Amino acid sequence: MPRASAAAAAQTARHVLDAAMELFASRGFFDVSLDDVAQAADVTRGAVYHHYRNKAGLFAAVASRLQSDIAEAVVKAADQAGQDPLDQLLAGSHAFLDAMTAGPAVRILLMDAPSVIGWDDWRRLDAENSAAHLRDALRSAGIADDLLDAATAQLSGAMNEAALWTAQHDHTAHARQQSHAVLDRLLAAFCDSSPARHR
Repeated sequence: MPRASAAAAAQTARHVLDAAMELFASRGFFDVSLDDVAQAADVTRGAVYHHYRNKAGLFAAVASRLQSDIAEAVVKAADQAGQDPLDQLLAGSHAFLDAMTAGPAVRILLMDAPSVIGWDDWRRLDAENSAAHLRDALRSAGIADDLLDAATAQLSGAMNEAALWTAQHDHTAHARQQSHAVLDRLLAAFCDSSPARHR
């Protein structure tokens, strides 16, 4: 019985998280109440409080899951790109851009999260997920250790800005193509300048 209860509780928590993600993505954090989430998830408001304590806690859980999902997409794309480090870097970076612009991530992670969970927690989530994989990929592509942190921060920032620009463009599909084209040039030029690729 306890095992069944734990499984049911976990399922309820996931259901609430799914409903909250959809609402936060479509309306934004400040226009969503816990009553809205409870109604969308078909649970009581008390159930939402039980699993996530408050709206900020619920949003933080949504942001954490999104960051994890995007990092998983990045790793999968890089693994499927073959053995060349630059190919892996390019594939992972393109997967990041697509994952950020094709779903709820832009609104939740790039527009609302910095102000809702704070810059420190936002940066920590990014550093523990996609940025960590970007750093590893840059090292494998030949970026020197003394430049890794700066390169990761600047390229990650550029990709986040590209995701925002793409998602807010009037012609999203065309903007996504342009962003991918620029990303190719940016990463290829940056990595080609690395001494390790010319040894």
